[in-house]
Amino acid sequence: MITVKEMEEMLIKRGLLKAVVMSQRENDVLHALTCDSRKVVPGTLFICKGASFRPEYLEEAARRGSVAYISEQPIGTGYSMRGLIVTDIRRAMAAVSALFYGYRPGAPVLTGITGTKGKTTTAWYLKTMLDLWEQDQGRPETGLISTVENYDGRKREDAVMTTPEAPVLHELLANARDCGLQYMTMEVSSQALKYTRVRELIFDVGIFLNISEDHISPVEHTDFEDYFSAKLSIFRQTKTACINLDSDHIQKTRKAARKARRVVTFGRHPRADIRYSDVRTDSLGVHFRVTCDRFHEPFTLAMRGQFNIENAVAAIAAAYVYGVPVKYMKQALERTCVPGRMETFGSQDKKICGIVDFAHNRLSFERLFDAVYQEYAPYRNIITIFGCPGGKAQNRRRDLGEIAGLLSDYVFITSDDPGMECQEAIAQEVRSYVELTGCACRCVADRRSAVNQAVRMASGVSERTIILVLGRGTEKYQKIGGCSREYPTDSTLMTEALREYDSHLQFKKNEV
Repeated sequence: MITVKEMEEMLIKRGLLKAVVMSQRENDVLHALTCDSRKVVPGTLFICKGASFRPEYLEEAARRGSVAYISEQPIGTGYSMRGLIVTDIRRAMAAVSALFYGYRPGAPVLTGITGTKGKTTTAWYLKTMLDLWEQDQGRPETGLISTVENYDGRKREDAVMTTPEAPVLHELLANARDCGLQYMTMEVSSQALKYTRVRELIFDVGIFLNISEDHISPVEHTDFEDYFSAKLSIFRQTKTACINLDSDHIQKTRKAARKARRVVTFGRHPRADIRYSDVRTDSLGVHFRVTCDRFHEPFTLAMRGQFNIENAVAAIAAAYVYGVPVKYMKQALERTCVPGRMETFGSQDKKICGIVDFAHNRLSFERLFDAVYQEYAPYRNIITIFGCPGGKAQNRRRDLGEIAGLLSDYVFITSDDPGMECQEAIAQEVRSYVELTGCACRCVADRRSAVNQAVRMASGVSERTIILVLGRGTEKYQKIGGCSREYPTDSTLMTEALREYDSHLQFKKNEV
């Protein structure tokens, strides 16, 4: 068990502790660690962090039994609590989390995946490869920390954010270690890197997928260089870097990757260590061949979208580093479908095809529309449904409006986490960019209504229609105002709308 005094000593060694408030309670044993006052139990070390932190949170933590707190400034309460005043609350949070949960590099073996797009799909591909390998050796399923769900050997639950805050992250890793999980695969967001959530971790493999301008706003990254630099910082804590030679800005990425002990490259580039070629698509899936110094093998993806080859080869590169036999790589790719990623739905008469995808930035929009034109040629009419978030990533409004307008026949602009901004104002801004392209569009605030209207529109045209519902995938909540409100997933909305369409067709058929 860790005492308050031991936490202090660690913070002193790191140069993070600048003062201590109240001399008592240094020998109290810590039983929990959190930055959420609602989760405090007796013996908790409470972390006061974030722009939205209020002193009332510390008061609540004290009432619930917190024995000490960490903050950048002293905070007065009417309770007996020891205050550890630090120079940088985020660095301190990562450090105390690692100490409290007993983090040890390599237990479990940790893969970190970063990039503008493809993190979730790559993580699921790699996890399935490792799961199949572990299963054949009589060992348990491997762990996952992703945008969709987290699994640590003890519990499987929906994810709240791409990369959790440090206390949650280290608890997941500790549970995985204690449950005997050999591997953990995790997505690493630019925010997690910039704000040091992953500062204490060592990645046995760090995957860099791609880079494109995104998350530029006053509350995220000030500009592209800030965003890119945050992404590249993963190599400072990586043993083996796996980098995509086809990515933009590859020279800068290669230079940064020199901080890793070893670099393995992947991509279509002829000099890639893990190289793919011979790409083709048919009714059975996406096919390609991978060549490296260990094998020259054909692969098939269960998921549509040739852009997913990049994610698959990234997973193959990491599995290659770990020594996973190629048969498990092939089996994993042939069976893995990721919820909310290129998820396809069809009407019974095959007139309407719906695709639900998490695409939410310029790079993912461009690649998804490329896949639609290449792989869904019979569907000549394209209706796109999407929205843009409030208060962040404001460049998406222009980028996504222009791309959707240029490549769609009709666009529905709807809600997607408006937060504290006015949803109507966001939609009207996006609409201005769609209309610049000459594409017809309308604003429909409610996503369910937008999907239903799109299906009705598709039913009234003679051409086969593809409906793209983009941006949210499997997300079950929308941030509206200052809270998160439960809302059906895009997959649910698409399923319901097509079921109603099919029922209407059957009714008309019975009438005849």
